[in-house]
Amino acid sequence: MSHIDTALELERTKLNAEVGVSNWITIDQPMIDAFARVTHDDQWIHVDTERAARETPYGRTIAHGFLTLSLASRFAYDVFEKFDGQVLGLNYGFNRLRFLTPVPADSRVRGRFKLKDVQKRSSTRLLRTHEMTIEIEGVDTPALMADWLGMTVFAD
Repeated sequence: MSHIDTALELERTKLNAEVGVSNWITIDQPMIDAFARVTHDDQWIHVDTERAARETPYGRTIAHGFLTLSLASRFAYDVFEKFDGQVLGLNYGFNRLRFLTPVPADSRVRGRFKLKDVQKRSSTRLLRTHEMTIEIEGVDTPALMADWLGMTVFAD
């Protein structure tokens, strides 16, 4: 049996099951400020700590939604193991993405992954869809939920 067929068989046993939870990461103001500089998104709710304390219901700045989303790759490194014969993994996009709760500065977040679908796309490519939830420590509603597609590429 080929490496891709072995991986496909293994992944099918995990369908609709949680496959892992990442480590926590703190999103602090220096991280938010750095993201604002890189993306040129310096909206005051992210970078003006005094105004955010006065004028938002959070009492402080909040992380950019895309900053929170960008941590998905780090969370995936914590959770997913490499398959035998795998040469790389590619971000293939999202079928669904919803930002549900703002992430206040100094919050800790983590990713939780559930396998929703797996398809053999070619003799070297396996497409997996994970329901990804990014949780905020101590908050019931997640920061975001997404159906994240990943293409796993195997050697010929």
